[in-house]
Amino acid sequence: MTTVNPTANSPASISKNPAEPLKTNMDYDSFLRLFMAQMKNQDPTKPNDPAETLSQLASFSTVEQSIKLNGKLDSLLSSSNATLASVLIGRKLSSLDGSVSGVATSVTIGQDGPLATLKDGRTLALGGGYSVSAA
Repeated sequence: MTTVNPTANSPASISKNPAEPLKTNMDYDSFLRLFMAQMKNQDPTKPNDPAETLSQLASFSTVEQSIKLNGKLDSLLSSSNATLASVLIGRKLSSLDGSVSGVATSVTIGQDGPLATLKDGRTLALGGGYSVSAA
């Protein structure tokens, strides 16, 4: 396997092994430094294609905006889950099949979604569907 470090200050690496996924931690500033170094050091007899250069900039910008949007959506989902948790405490929750039922005393929001702890100590995963009624 051959690994090439594009800049000494950049954490990104390019792997030539097709079976290994590409991993980068490059931010927009690192990309621009690398891009400017590429522009300064290009062969004057064979300059880069301007359309390809613009395409690279647009692609990187799109990916960066998608990452930011995902972060904001994660934040929105966390806020929504927190609101849901506050509404469910003190309410009677039942699983859709009726096998678990009780009054919620707490709601924990973890990687697998919200999990209600009932008054009798049992838990109910809220991701698979549930019903809510007054206690």
